[in-house]
Amino acid sequence: MAARPYVLLSCATSIDGYIDDATEQRLLLSNEEDLARIDAVRAGCDAILVGAGTVRRDDPRLVIRSERLRAAREARGLPPSPVKVTLTARGELDPAARFFTVGDADRIVYCASPAVEKTAELLDGLATVVDAGDPLDPARALADLAGRGVGRLMVEGGGTVHAQFLTAGLADELHLVVAPFFVGDPRAPRFVGDGAFPWHPGRRARLAEVRQIGDVVLVRYALSERCTEG
Repeated sequence: MAARPYVLLSCATSIDGYIDDATEQRLLLSNEEDLARIDAVRAGCDAILVGAGTVRRDDPRLVIRSERLRAAREARGLPPSPVKVTLTARGELDPAARFFTVGDADRIVYCASPAVEKTAELLDGLATVVDAGDPLDPARALADLAGRGVGRLMVEGGGTVHAQFLTAGLADELHLVVAPFFVGDPRAPRFVGDGAFPWHPGRRARLAEVRQIGDVVLVRYALSERCTEG
């Protein structure tokens, strides 16, 4: 595979491993102190990636919230917020979503080959649409991002996208935040589903850091030799 960006996965879960509940309202798993940490991690990346399902369900803005962090990026000759990236198999995206309408960052949509043409027409002028193969291949998207100068990528979910990167061995680091409550609803989505993961009882991920942040806990795992402690 061609050189790829450093890939950092970020996720918050309940104690029992859920990333949301089964209601229409988004479940808040983090706290303000941790959200500030996430903002700083985002500011240190060249691009932020979420799946199309997350764009539809959560309508994220994916911009740096802190004025200080935006100014620091600009002082380094960077845009205020990282490039926005999404993956879609069917091209079912709303052009009015905040992913496309909020902020001045470049937007890239990696699309499965059969849906490229209709997605490009749907998002005309709003994003760069790139053919990522059939089926959609995250490794192909990473190679393309590397060619566009992206050296550090933050992947924020959802569960399907996290599973794709993890099972393919395309992750270097995982930030897992655990909230102090249970969801306990099998209808709700979990962090990842079943799959053949490179990390198992015979090959344990390396623990790089554990940190209490208010009432949540950050567990940072090193998933490749590219990840350093501290």
